[in-house]
Amino acid sequence: MREADFVVVGSGSAGSVLARRLSADGRASVLVLEHGGSDVGPLIQMPAALSYPMSMPRYDWGFRTDPEPALGGRRLACPRGKVIGGSSSINGMVYVRGHARDFDHWAESGATGWSFADVAPYFRRLETSHGGEHGWRGSAGPMHVTRGPRRNPLYHAFVEAGAQAGFERTEDYNGAKQEGFGPMEQTVWLGRRWSAANAYLRPALLRGRVRLRRCLARRVVMAGRRAVGVEIEAGGRVEVVRARREVVLCASAINSPKLLMLSGIGPGEVLQGLGIPVIADRPGVGANLQDHLEVYVQQACTRPITLYAHLGLVSKALIGARWLLFRSGLGATNHFESAAFVRSRAGVEYPDIQFHFLPVAIRYDGTAPAEGHGFQAHVGPMRSRSRGRVRPTSTDPWAPPSIRFDYMSDPRDWADFRHCVRLAREIFAQPAFAPFAGAEIAPGARVQDDDALDDFLRDAVESAYHPCGTCRMGDPAARDTVVDPECRVVGVEGLRVVDSSVFPRITNGNLNGPTLMVAEKAADHILGRPALPRFEGEPWINPRWETSDR
Repeated sequence: MREADFVVVGSGSAGSVLARRLSADGRASVLVLEHGGSDVGPLIQMPAALSYPMSMPRYDWGFRTDPEPALGGRRLACPRGKVIGGSSSINGMVYVRGHARDFDHWAESGATGWSFADVAPYFRRLETSHGGEHGWRGSAGPMHVTRGPRRNPLYHAFVEAGAQAGFERTEDYNGAKQEGFGPMEQTVWLGRRWSAANAYLRPALLRGRVRLRRCLARRVVMAGRRAVGVEIEAGGRVEVVRARREVVLCASAINSPKLLMLSGIGPGEVLQGLGIPVIADRPGVGANLQDHLEVYVQQACTRPITLYAHLGLVSKALIGARWLLFRSGLGATNHFESAAFVRSRAGVEYPDIQFHFLPVAIRYDGTAPAEGHGFQAHVGPMRSRSRGRVRPTSTDPWAPPSIRFDYMSDPRDWADFRHCVRLAREIFAQPAFAPFAGAEIAPGARVQDDDALDDFLRDAVESAYHPCGTCRMGDPAARDTVVDPECRVVGVEGLRVVDSSVFPRITNGNLNGPTLMVAEKAADHILGRPALPRFEGEPWINPRWETSDR
């Protein structure tokens, strides 16, 4: 447990993938370092219990942002998984690849070899898609991607309302056509959360070439400019685990840049201010922090058909019992079963707004449910111009970092969010919702003009928990690049970063899918294998995109 060919820091989405792929041929040994504990138990494995683990210190690092200036000084939660499986064990299990143009933008901005044609084969390699578009989706990968049963009529009303408002429909937003209203996909299999730990790590551990060690990674150990291991702390003892070939950080968009900076790799002035010797002055480390914000537009429901009927203790107990016995019923889905991706205005080539629909009026973390039956749309822009940063606050590896997203710091973000709210209202006002829609709960009928909406947004927007970008991938000659297109940290040797921190720009939708893909592709780079053959399919682009938003 003190030496391996590859030392991987973090057992989350990326770390689990690498554990399986790097050890697959039996030639290389992999040691995975994970600070968190077991993911066994219904609070993680039961899909409907998703609101619990992300707010439990046992499973979550418990990060909070610094006061956000544009949000009145609010400090927002920034959950990251501290458990086997990482954030894939505490997330909402929504599976979105991202739009093809997202990855084309990566390639255009310096991440050569990461266009959609390059990455699509890795999405296909990781997936077993149940119901996805033939030819575009994978059929033999470790990650099962399924769809909820959509038994509640509100799911269908949402999709029909989108069509009535003039928007497209899509049967598979992870296929050729992302734009439109349709079913939402989830990483749930046989009624169970299908985390990266279940899909990748456990099978790898059974092969015997992968070991998992519980500890805190304190810093990367360097010999000159080469990474040779990781300093860890376990049971009150500090020691070094050695990497014969490479160290790979898969510790999240928050902890990976923190570890780099504690190891002397990052902005020189920041490191010097903390008394950390500078090994590689890389100003991009910790910069370029991005996220998706969202707001809940909630409507009362005039019929008693929502999940509100199941929020009582007795009902929850019955749901839990059925799930424990049969892995079925309301406990076996995340309840995000309909969705939409649309464009905000004419001239936008591909979707820049995402909707999650939920047949209950409740917060994402399960708190403060609205009194009575209701439904809601989580809605927000996909490509905010605001950028933030992550920095260590001291040389103490136990100290939480300073996290500032600078949410809503670009004035255009406010206009985009006002449009999102008004668009959600337009959807809920369609005939499809006429049998169900009562009074608006939030923002409320009185909130109409721009100033009133801005006041609501300042208090109500929440993170969708999609941090990324803090170890930006790009042209190694660019000063703000942290990793090159093979995920190697620029300026040193034997060290890579593989997780959502390498995203040059945030992708459309939830980030678990793209993070899995990044690790699948990075595994081939690490092993020196040729890339998979490029994908020839062309994504659907709305022929009216230059003249209409729908």
